[in-house]
Formats: sequence, structure tokens, C-alpha cells
Amino acid sequence: MDLYEHQARQLFAEHGIPVPRAEVTDSPKEAREIARRLGGRAVVKAQVKTGGRGKAGGVRLAADPAAAEATARQILGMDIKGHTVNTVMLAQPVDTAEEFYVSYVLDRAVGGFLAIASAQGGTEIEQVAASRPEAVARIPVDRAEGVTSAVAARIAHTAGLPPQTADVLVRLWQVLVREDALLVEVNPLVRTAQGHVLALDGKVTLDDNARFRQTRWGAQAEAHPDPLEAMAADRELNYVRLDGEVGIIGNGAGLVMSTLDVVAGCGARPANFLDIGGGASARIMADGLEVILADPAVKSVFVNVFGGITACDTVAEGIVSAVGRIRLTRPLVVRLDGNNAARGRAILAERAHPLVEQATTMDDAARRAAELAHTA
Repeated sequence: MDLYEHQARQLFAEHGIPVPRAEVTDSPKEAREIARRLGGRAVVKAQVKTGGRGKAGGVRLAADPAAAEATARQILGMDIKGHTVNTVMLAQPVDTAEEFYVSYVLDRAVGGFLAIASAQGGTEIEQVAASRPEAVARIPVDRAEGVTSAVAARIAHTAGLPPQTADVLVRLWQVLVREDALLVEVNPLVRTAQGHVLALDGKVTLDDNARFRQTRWGAQAEAHPDPLEAMAADRELNYVRLDGEVGIIGNGAGLVMSTLDVVAGCGARPANFLDIGGGASARIMADGLEVILADPAVKSVFVNVFGGITACDTVAEGIVSAVGRIRLTRPLVVRLDGNNAARGRAILAERAHPLVEQATTMDDAARRAAELAHTA
């Protein structure tokens, strides 16, 4: 359950994290009035549940109320990575001296939370993490202890953040715990020219299992602005759309996450996260492929399954049935391992669909999926 930026900022403010003044609207005329209330100048920000808004032109500085109205009119209705902009937030500009990155995220591999922080925040944080991983600190958080003042000071010191950010780190942890969040992120957390620490942008993902406690967000938080995510939700699939060209299907969140990393390591970008869980029936496989192939950016599909409770021959039968049910228009690379893997491979080989290939290892399959995506 992802929140919009303005909702995340609302939570931050309620927990004592300083944020600049801001208001939300779906009207260009009202944007003019909001800018006037904010002092004239305003940052107009598209409210969509995806990253990369700034690079897509969804975040712009308006010099005066008239410019705010014109800018809001330009941004409203934009398509940003498949998300239509229906509202904009106008925020008071800030004289920024330094930008930082801070977040807490559930690390499913260890069953605990991880603090991630960097003294180099902003729009290029992904590039920093990829090219200079040592610039991004990753500190496990003890669930019993949480983030006390002492723990926050240690996180800040490890990441190279100024000491005054420790209070924000404590309060951000409170947001995570009290609001049933799986992810809380501030990027950038800034220190102004006057020495104040402010959260300029925020992202919060709440635990779907806690919706009964988080009713304040209502249907707004449950809605899927991305049509493919809405399609997947209707089919009860665990799907997240990404900005890439290789479709991913796997069984188990850990395996899918590893698959995303391996595909990226082969020079391709994952187009989605799709976990079919423990039951890869024909219906689930067909539904998953239908959702992935509905994304025009997808050039190839990588099915990565480790047979356990659900055996590989069952998965293979599901794939055969799925490609018979839907029209396969892009190449499919399948890697089966584990329980009944040999039988599963034999089933696919017997079907011999011209667009279905097999690979023995995850690395080989990822490389082949990347090659097919690049040559499509």
C-alpha cells in the first residue's frame, strides 16, 4: 500500500519531522492561490506513485502565482511511467545547502529492518549506490531495541550525516513502527543554508496486512493508478511494475529479488516484480504472462522457478497450458531447478514452442533474456 508524497509528508509532520509548507490541488486556478499563500514562488510536484518525476518533467519551480497556475496546467494530465497525474502538490521552496538520503526498509532475507543512509542524497542516489556503494551505509536495526537516540547517532555517524539529523532518524523510525510501514524514505533530507534540517520528499509503503488498522487512507491508498498493477491486483498477483524491458516471473519474493539483481548484472533492466508464490497453476502462469505481455516495454520474459512444495513439472505444465491459452508474442526463457526439474524440462522440450527457450542456470537464463531483450 504505497502512499502519495503528500500523504507521506503528512505522516512525517504528525511525528515531528520538519517539512516545508505545502498544499495539494487538482486545479490550475487553485494552484495560483496556493502559490500566493506560500509567498509567491512554489515548487509544483506531480503526485504519482512512482519515481523519476523530476527527470520526467513532473517537478518544476514556479517563480510566481501566474507561473504556478501555468505549470500546474502543464503537469496535470501528464503520463509518468504509466501513471496519470491527477493532482499536484505546491511546496514552499527551500534554500538547500546539503542533501542526504535516509530510509528504513524491511530486509526479508534476514527478517528484520535495515537503515540505509547516505551523505549524497537527491535524484542521483541510485547512481551513487551503483557506482559508489561505499557511499551508502546499510545498518541492521535490532527490532527489540529499535532506533533510540544512541542508535540514530551511530547511523548518522556511519553514513557521514551531520549530528542534527539523528532526531529525524528517531522520528522516522516512529513513523515506520506506529504506521505499520514496510518502507519509509526521505530523499532528499536537506540541511538549509540557515542550518535547519527538513524532509523535502518522502515515500512510505504500508503493510497490506495492516489495512484494518490503517483505515484512515481509505480507498485512496488501495487504488492502483497503474493499469497493469490494477490488472494484476484483480488476478490476485503480487506484481510491481518497474522501468525495464525484461519481464520477471518467479516463485518466492527472495528468488524474484535475486532474479532482478542478476538480470540487472547482465546489462538489462527488469520490467516488473511478479511473485507467483507457491502455486504455479496454469491459471496463475497465464494470468502472470498476460499482465507482463500487456506492458509494451517488455521485450523478453524470464521465468525463474525453484521447485519445492510446487514441483517443477507442475510449473512446466502450467507454462504449456498458459502459452496455449494466450498468444505468446515475445520470447520466454525458462529456468527450472529443484523438485522434479528434469521432468519439468522434458515437458517443455516436448511442447517445443518456438518462443520458449530453456536454460540450466539462473545466470545463463538471465544472460539469454537480456540478449533477447536487446535484439528485439
